Amino acid sequence: MRKKNITTVILCIFAIVVVYHANAQTTTLRDALKNKFLIGVSVNVEQTKDISGLEAQTIAKQFSSITPENCMKCGSIHPGRDHFNFKDADAYVNFGEANNQFIVGHCLIWHSQLAPWFCVDKNGNNVSADTLKARMKSHIQTIISRYKGRIKGWDVVNEAIEDNGDFRNSKFYQILGKDYIRLAFQYAHEADPNAELYYNDYSMAKPGRMKTVLAMVKQLKSDGIRIDGIGMQGHFALDYPNFDEYERAIVAYGSTGCKVMITELDLTALPNPENVSGANISQKAEYMEKLNPYKNGISLNAEKEWTKRMNGFFKIFLKHHDLISRVTVWGLTDGNSWRNNWPVFGRKDYPVLFDRDIQPKLIVKQIIKEAK
Repeated sequence: MRKKNITTVILCIFAIVVVYHANAQTTTLRDALKNKFLIGVSVNVEQTKDISGLEAQTIAKQFSSITPENCMKCGSIHPGRDHFNFKDADAYVNFGEANNQFIVGHCLIWHSQLAPWFCVDKNGNNVSADTLKARMKSHIQTIISRYKGRIKGWDVVNEAIEDNGDFRNSKFYQILGKDYIRLAFQYAHEADPNAELYYNDYSMAKPGRMKTVLAMVKQLKSDGIRIDGIGMQGHFALDYPNFDEYERAIVAYGSTGCKVMITELDLTALPNPENVSGANISQKAEYMEKLNPYKNGISLNAEKEWTKRMNGFFKIFLKHHDLISRVTVWGLTDGNSWRNNWPVFGRKDYPVLFDRDIQPKLIVKQIIKEAK
């Protein structure tokens, strides 16, 4: 009888272990993080068109939020003064609704990927302040109105501040000064009073940028302008940013009363050229073989280092899940990440959570474990 009981206990323990491991294998990021924060990913046009493809299915299964890579940027969605192109944006929104995901609009006002006509007259000269205001209002409100009640949050202004805290000398700033930021949020709120509105930028732990962003957000709130969230772009490297500095920045942005979002998350495994950090797409560096060390596959040691560092960031995110409402990875797989071509064109990088075969990396299991 004693032997029978021991055998029964052993079999029960074995069954529990089997079930635990089966659940660990089948639990998705979306399920594991649902009580912590939204887990998002950027999606491209091909993925929303090929809804039966493995990439689209993986996005639907693993992620609770989506952000468009390019189809809603000004140059794509508003290529001519009197011409909007909503085809790809419509497909993107339909995709998110079909998969019950939190849909983000990205981005309304940005100096880059801007339609060439937007800030100049027919002679190429800067337009007047009144003309630019009218164009901004039409652009913002036409787009938001089309997706009112469907897109839940908008990156209203993107990358308006420099590393040192100065306002970027964009066409918007040249013509309207920093007031263009206030106007953009005002126009967006008028178009959809229920949508969340965000400011989004990179290198957000740098002291100069952080000081200006904090002051700007506080001033907007003081002026009665709605701003709901601050997007901290997570374009990381193995040596940047410092964990402690980044964590302090999260807490500082959370102190404004805004939601904090980790946006555009990726972690390059490659060596960085000198003085290149953040995500300024105009920065370029010359190709050298030593800057592309893993063109035939990442080494085991490098993969371990990458996994450990990405896991370190997710531990911080989970620690501050009371402040962080969303973490969005910028690209589903290593193969379709922009980091392969920035700041050095033609490299082979390994910066996101799924490999080139659309398989989850070890980090996915680790995130799920940390979340539990």
